[in-house]
This record gives sequence, C-alpha cells and structure tokens, in this order.
Amino acid sequence: MANFYKDNDDLRFYIEREINWGPLVKLLEDDFTQEEGFENTEEAVEFYKEVLDLVGKFTAEEIDPYGAELDKAHPELKDGVVHSPERFDNIMKQIADLGLHGLALPRELGGMNAALVTYMAATELYSRADVALSSHVGFHAGIAMALMVYAYEEGAFETDEKGMLSSIRFREAIEEIGVGDAWGSMDITEPDAGSDMANLRTKAEQDKDGNWFVSGQKIFITSGHGKYHVVIAKTSDKNSLDALSLFLVKAFEDDKRGKRTFFANVDRLEEKLGHHISATCAITYSNSPAELIGEVGDGFKQMLLLMNNARISVGFECIGIAESALRKTKAYAEERRAFGKSIDKHEMIADYIDEMETDVRAMRALSMMAAYTEEHSYRSKIYLARHKDISTEKKKEIEKEMKTYRRNSRRLTPLLKYFAAEKSVEIAQRAIQIHGGAGFTTEYGVEKLLRDAMVMPIYEGTSQIQALMAMKDTLGQIFKRPQAFVKELAQAQFRALSTRDPREKAMAKIHLYSLQAQQNLIQKTAIDKFKNVRHLPVTSWLENLTGQSWDPKKDFAPAMLHAEHLVRILVDEAICEIFYDQGLRHSDRMEWFDKYVERAEPRCRYQLDLIQTTGERILSQLHQVNEAAAE
Repeated sequence: MANFYKDNDDLRFYIEREINWGPLVKLLEDDFTQEEGFENTEEAVEFYKEVLDLVGKFTAEEIDPYGAELDKAHPELKDGVVHSPERFDNIMKQIADLGLHGLALPRELGGMNAALVTYMAATELYSRADVALSSHVGFHAGIAMALMVYAYEEGAFETDEKGMLSSIRFREAIEEIGVGDAWGSMDITEPDAGSDMANLRTKAEQDKDGNWFVSGQKIFITSGHGKYHVVIAKTSDKNSLDALSLFLVKAFEDDKRGKRTFFANVDRLEEKLGHHISATCAITYSNSPAELIGEVGDGFKQMLLLMNNARISVGFECIGIAESALRKTKAYAEERRAFGKSIDKHEMIADYIDEMETDVRAMRALSMMAAYTEEHSYRSKIYLARHKDISTEKKKEIEKEMKTYRRNSRRLTPLLKYFAAEKSVEIAQRAIQIHGGAGFTTEYGVEKLLRDAMVMPIYEGTSQIQALMAMKDTLGQIFKRPQAFVKELAQAQFRALSTRDPREKAMAKIHLYSLQAQQNLIQKTAIDKFKNVRHLPVTSWLENLTGQSWDPKKDFAPAMLHAEHLVRILVDEAICEIFYDQGLRHSDRMEWFDKYVERAEPRCRYQLDLIQTTGERILSQLHQVNEAAAE
C-alpha cells in the first residue's frame, strides 16, 4: 500500500535520526511529570513516527487519488454561506475523526501534545497529495496554537496542584478547532494595503463599557469562511505600526437550537489560478464584537507569531509540491524514450533531475531547522509561564536557550519562505518542461502543481518582503557590532585561503562571499549617507551618521535594490551550513553537501558580482525622479 511517509527516506532521516528530540520533548512533557504523558523521549518519538505513518498512508490513499477531482470542484458562496464539495468535506471529516487537528495541542485541551515539528512534517505529506487542501488543514492547528500562546503570554491561564492546565483564555475556541468543529483564519490584507501594514484601514473602537468592535474589509483571506478570525486593526489614527492591535473576532455564533447569527459577512470567493478547493474570501466587519489580544498597540508584534508559523508552514507546503513534481518527473523520464534511450539517461535531463532532487532536500533541511528553532523558542516561553517556581539558575538557562533559538528562527524563517516558495515554482515548471507536450495537458498532473505553486512567492509575505527582512536583520547586526563583523571577515578570508580540506574550503568561500556582499552593501550605504551630510556643519556629522538619524526607506537604497541578490547568498550559506553539519555527524549525509555546494559556490560568486558591479544606473534614475518630485 502507498505511504507518503514510508517512501520518503529523507523525511524519515529527520524524524528518526537527525532531530534532537530530547530537549523539545522534555519541554512538552513538563520534565516527564504529566500523568498521561510519555515516560521518556524514545516513547514520544515512537508515537510521532506512528502518527506520521498514519498520515502518510492516509494522504497517499485518501487524498492523492482525488487531486484532479478536488482541483475541478470549487467551493460556492450561497446566501452568505460557503459550501464545499462533498469529497472535500468527507476528507476533512476523516482528518477530524483521526484527531489530527489537535495533534500539537496539550492533552488538557483535548490534543495529543505532539511536537509542532511533527505537525509540520504532516503538512508536507498533505501538500504532496493536495496543497490546497493542506492549506485549509493548517488553519486548524495554526490558529488554535497561536491562541494558546497568546493566552500564556498574557498569563491568562491556571494550573492545578499537579501542574496540569485547568483553565486558559480562548479555551472554547481552541478546543472547538482541535476537534475539527471549527477553524480559524488570519485576517491582514485589505484592498489598499497588503505588505504595507501601516496603511491598513480596518478600525477597532471601544465603547464606554470597554467592549471592542471591529469595522472594515479584509481580502484574500484563506479559509476566511471559518468561525474564528484573528484580525489586525487600527486602534488609533496614526499611520504607523504601533497604531495596530490584534483581535479575536467570531464571524458567527450558533444558539442551542442551531440558529446562526452572523457578526461578519463573506462578500465573495476569489476565482484563482490554482488552489481551487481552498476558499479565498473577502470579508466585511461592521461593528463586529471583538476580543483584544494582548495590549493595545502590540498588534504587529503579535501578528509576527502567526506569520512566522505560517511562513514555516508554507515552506513545508512547498516541499510537498516539489516532492510531487520530482517523483512525477522521475517516473515519466524513466519511461519516456527518445533517441534510443529513456530521457533520464540524456545528460541535460539527468542534470535537471539531479538539481531538482538536491533542491528538494535543501528545502527540507531548511524547513526542519526553522521549524525546530521556532518551536523550541515558544515552547520554552510556555514552560517558563507554567513553572514560576523553578530555580533561578534553571530559569536563566532556559531563557538563554530561548533567546538563541529565537535568534536562529528569526534568521532562518525569511530565508526558508523565500527559497522554498521560489523553488516550488521552479521545480514545478521544470517538471512540465521535462514532460514536454504531455506536461501542458492535465493528464499527468504537473500543470496543476505549477498553478498551485504560483501563489507561494506571494502569500504570507512576498518573496521580496522576505528578502528585505533578511537584508535588514543581516545589515542591522553589522551596525550593532561593527568590530565583530570586521573580525569575522578577516577570519573568513584566512580560512578561505589557508584550509586544505576541499569541503571546508568550499564552505569558507561561501561564507566569505556572504560577508563580502554584506560589506559592499554597508559601504555603499555609508557612502550615500555621507554624501547627504557633506553640506552640513562638520560638528553635526557624527550625529547624522549614527543613532536615530538613519531612514530605512531612504538611506538603505543600495541594500534594498540588492536585497534579493543578498538573500540568495544567505540561503545558500545557511543550507550549506546545515548539510555540512549533518555530514559531520552522519557520514552518509555528506554527499548532499557535496551536491549542493557544487552548484551554490558559483551561484554565490555570481550574486556577489551583481551586488558589486550593478545598480548605480537604477539608483541614479530613482534619485533624479525623487528630486524632481520634491521640487
């Protein structure tokens, strides 16, 4: 029987050999003190494997065969209610019956208390079968987990004498989502504001009794026909991020007799290039009752928790698409004959497939690392919230680890979202190309993969936004610690020249390319900034070249222009580091470092050359346009 987990040796490598489960499971199981919990790490991991085996079989047998049917069947909006096709509803019911929506929720809330990394791995399996359905499944656990973390951050929970969770804010919503009776959505985008969140117009106002109400329209909301909506809205008239706050809004409520009262309206369903079975909604709120999450003005910061998890989830969705494209391509190329041999034996096609396979494994390596670091970070936060009585020494140790994992997650998440999204499109397109004319038809299913992949570089933050985020964080660290950067650059130059081991040398070269690219962008930025202060008195130069005088929208123009070139180097650097580290601990993994670095090293060299030698013409043109507009 088909099984998408058992047939994937690379995915199983992470679950069964690579992931350091011990520290994470210990946090999940409250130091193995839970009565109904696992007694040790091995027992927990065995359960995770059993769950993924179950999901692997389910996705291969109950979803994958119906991919074409799901693609042709669209949800419909009738009298304000979204109706999904029967096949879709039956699959979702089976998932609920298996208890998979609550996989990562605590046992006290009706869940299985599994690691969210396990849930993310399951996301890959769902996505390999049908990514549109997978995206809907993700808005069950994703919203429930986010509400739980928000409640812990607020301290809005209680534990009993045994340390078990006895009450928590948003419990009704979390449990309802966990059993599959409801789901949620993340409502950000508006008709005139997507990535530029400071220009959002949806407002939240408070009445004299302290009750909040939200009014406005949100668009492009995946699974926006659900009951629970996490909505970001303005709570002041300022046009800035600190004017935003986060709210939980119920779109409807059913009374005991089953009569439904609506508090928000689904205006329309979008007709899309792909993801046909997934409902993408436009929603209007008209003085809709809302619950404030956290503090007023913290909406953008709190939304990042949802966004980070969503971006990591998209990474796993992209792997599912790419894995499916790779397998369909290999199967076709082995059977299709041309010029006396199967086309997988032709040099160019063999090279294409080799690159596809290497990139799929690279996507998974980056995804697993990002998921692990993000989960470890907020599981540590939950542990500290639940255990106020731990020793000062242990608290400091956990806080130190939490900061490290948070920093690593912040670094890896935009790289993952950028790389996985772009590669899913590239790999799906290549699958069509290798299939030739057959790939352009619906018979082999690869054209659907490309249609479904096309949204990946757009939703949950475009590829360009991810590049700008990575650039800002990377260069920001240099401004904070310039001497440390100079030292690191010198050490990288020495290693690239002196090391004799070919693998170490390749790794050192890529690291050096990364640092040289960062150095070049810093230098260009500093030169431009200096040009702008030359007309000022010398005594004011120091003030204008340091501190708060930097304007990210104006002073970082060279870095913003080259952000995508930089992020491609940062991605290759991160993946090479992961593969190299794996190879040191598992000798059979070093081949993937060799395969990846073989392509990454010349690619990074090229991106560095673009950063160093191009862009002046475009920047000069923009400068002239801006000066003319200012006059």
